[in-house]
Amino acid sequence: MSAPRVEARGAGAVVAVRVQPRARREGLVGLHDGALKVALRAPPVDGAANAALTRFFAKLMDVPARSVLIVQGATGRSKRVAFETLDPETLRARLERALEPS
Repeated sequence: MSAPRVEARGAGAVVAVRVQPRARREGLVGLHDGALKVALRAPPVDGAANAALTRFFAKLMDVPARSVLIVQGATGRSKRVAFETLDPETLRARLERALEPS
């Protein structure tokens, strides 16, 4: 599987994400047009899916939740998520490991 697009943003990094809310299982699904596809159980109501997305990435990347920010697409399925404490190379490597089949 190819790597998701990761870009530098200040001292951190940004990744394009495609969210699938109200999924049966939560987790990384793969890639969707170069964006990382993430399935979430939370519904897209009152910011529940956005909060679930930031918690999911914080746990997956082992970073504080406050360092994961949705910088674009808060009301849509296509988003850009910033990681303030991870440089692009580190984020890319962690995402590739998370995407590897178990």
